[in-house]
Amino acid sequence: MKRLLASNFPLPQPLQNTRIMATPGAQPTLQQEMVPRFSTRNQTTAVTFGPQAVSVETTTYSSFEQFLELVRISVDARQKVAPVDGLTRLGLRYVDEIRVPDICNGVAGWREWVNEGLLGATQVGSSLGLAAEQSQGVTVFNRGDGRQIAVQYGSREGFAVFPGGPLQRSAPPPGPFFLLDIDSFWSATGEVPEFLVGSIISTCQDLHEPVSQLFENLITERLREEVLRHG
Repeated sequence: MKRLLASNFPLPQPLQNTRIMATPGAQPTLQQEMVPRFSTRNQTTAVTFGPQAVSVETTTYSSFEQFLELVRISVDARQKVAPVDGLTRLGLRYVDEIRVPDICNGVAGWREWVNEGLLGATQVGSSLGLAAEQSQGVTVFNRGDGRQIAVQYGSREGFAVFPGGPLQRSAPPPGPFFLLDIDSFWSATGEVPEFLVGSIISTCQDLHEPVSQLFENLITERLREEVLRHG
């Protein structure tokens, strides 16, 4: 595995997973296992080969095409070293922390930066003289054929992805941010298909297709111009 991934993920960084096994009437027991993980030299991108999953993560996402190539390399390496029998779930998840300097007025302050539909009952509360301090929600869209998009959103404080984890990231000072967590995924609904590299890549492309358009419709032109294009 190290040889196959050397050009893209040259650093072996195995993770230690701890599982809590609970049995009725007995004390919980801890089960620890080492999981193969390989990262880039700047430690911003990594692939983890768990017992039941292959996970490719990055904190320096530049384009879907580049990320998809890392997925292809990772699943191809897995099949050459320890073939997988089938595929039951495949997902693309984007976690965005939207930060605006000097944001104020609590949840209502995000009205100029994100789609008002994400602010819940904020407007109703404002008409009653009530200022919303937090707002969060989840919406799931069904695309059919086992495909769904789950969107978590809300006004938060601190971090959605905490600094100090296995992946390095450029961390701003803790403060208010608006979370957009988009998970576009497919789950097997009948027969479990084979774990084929070509099929995985084409499914990833299908899952990615609506994500960018969805994100663009969840933010405002002001955020697009003043923050994202000049950040």
